[in-house]
Amino acid sequence: MENVNYLAFAIPAFFLFVYLEYRLAVSKKKTHLFKYESSVSNLSIGIAERLLNLFIAASFYELFNYVYQHYALFNIPNAWWVWVLLILATDFVWYWYHRLGHEVNFFWAAHIVHHQSEEFNLTVSARITTFQALIRGVFWCALPLLGFHPLMVAVILTVHGAYSFFTHTQMIGKLGWLENILITPSLHGIHHASDDKYLDKNYGDVFTFWDKMFGTYQKEEEAPTYGLTHPIKSHSFLWQHFHYYLEIIEACKRTTGLSNKLKVIFGSPALLDQDIRPVLERRYLQHKVKPTAKFKLKGYINIQLVLSVLILTFATAFWSYLDLADGILIALFVLITLINCGALLEQRKWIYYLECVRLIFLFGFIFYKLDWVELIFLPTIALIILERTFALSNLYRNYVLRYEEA
Repeated sequence: MENVNYLAFAIPAFFLFVYLEYRLAVSKKKTHLFKYESSVSNLSIGIAERLLNLFIAASFYELFNYVYQHYALFNIPNAWWVWVLLILATDFVWYWYHRLGHEVNFFWAAHIVHHQSEEFNLTVSARITTFQALIRGVFWCALPLLGFHPLMVAVILTVHGAYSFFTHTQMIGKLGWLENILITPSLHGIHHASDDKYLDKNYGDVFTFWDKMFGTYQKEEEAPTYGLTHPIKSHSFLWQHFHYYLEIIEACKRTTGLSNKLKVIFGSPALLDQDIRPVLERRYLQHKVKPTAKFKLKGYINIQLVLSVLILTFATAFWSYLDLADGILIALFVLITLINCGALLEQRKWIYYLECVRLIFLFGFIFYKLDWVELIFLPTIALIILERTFALSNLYRNYVLRYEEA
């Protein structure tokens, strides 16, 4: 058990703090700060990122070490004062990574997911995509390039990330003079606001120095409105991840010449044609004039989320004991489950077929591990027989996708 990754304990710790925040909201009669559908979306995105990050975390440490060994500009010692420099340097790199994430379409496509939620609580801190993690990792290479040891970088990134978790809450109000030094929940809430006066403000993650230095600092005045200036109107796991990439592709199709297409990709989100998203929504999303019913599916979705969290925790703890094939199969199963949760929230017509795919995949994985390859097609045959005999799809819609009047 010496190779167990004890960072897995951060996962139950995350949910403990989310629960405590919710209980505090209940005691203060502020449960409206939590919306079930949005919280499910936030947690689904976070689970996916944490799981996929298992494949790349070691690679990034190796990249940091390679940069440090071959290109370090300075020989920085391991002394107490170096840690002070490192946290300042880390937050400075974050500031510019974060700011460019809002000012460049290619980066914004990855970062926009973090801002889609119209609620602001601790679950929003989980709303990070693997695309964003990859881009962020490249920016972090600046730290070993300066000469900070990769191990020190890894430690400080953990601390840096832990601090930012606690700035995603409305349970902590303004903190007076501290807001002249540290990014507080109030200041970071401004960053998540869609009000004109609050747009593109407070990019820092720990300190306010950089925002004050570069003219992007803003204190909370009126209560902020959270989310995007143009909400995406969807809880679909896939749509939330990929809609802005589709918007960029569509914008590129609408313009001619390589230079103009590059201006779209690396230009400002503010200049992207705002008519594109409604066109894509009509093309890819289901639209109802007025929803007349809602699903009684919270229990079913909750079971799937709990299962995904347990699998994530297990995979994180024992990742070094899993081979690549196991890791990929586990990741695919969890991703299908998370897509299913989003599809349930969206009342997608193809949910039943996704459920069938997941069952086939699950039993195929079990037979593969038991070396019963000759039985790998048995689940598919069984589902076909059940459908023909008992109209399984109708039973699923009647007993799983149960409706109640809204």
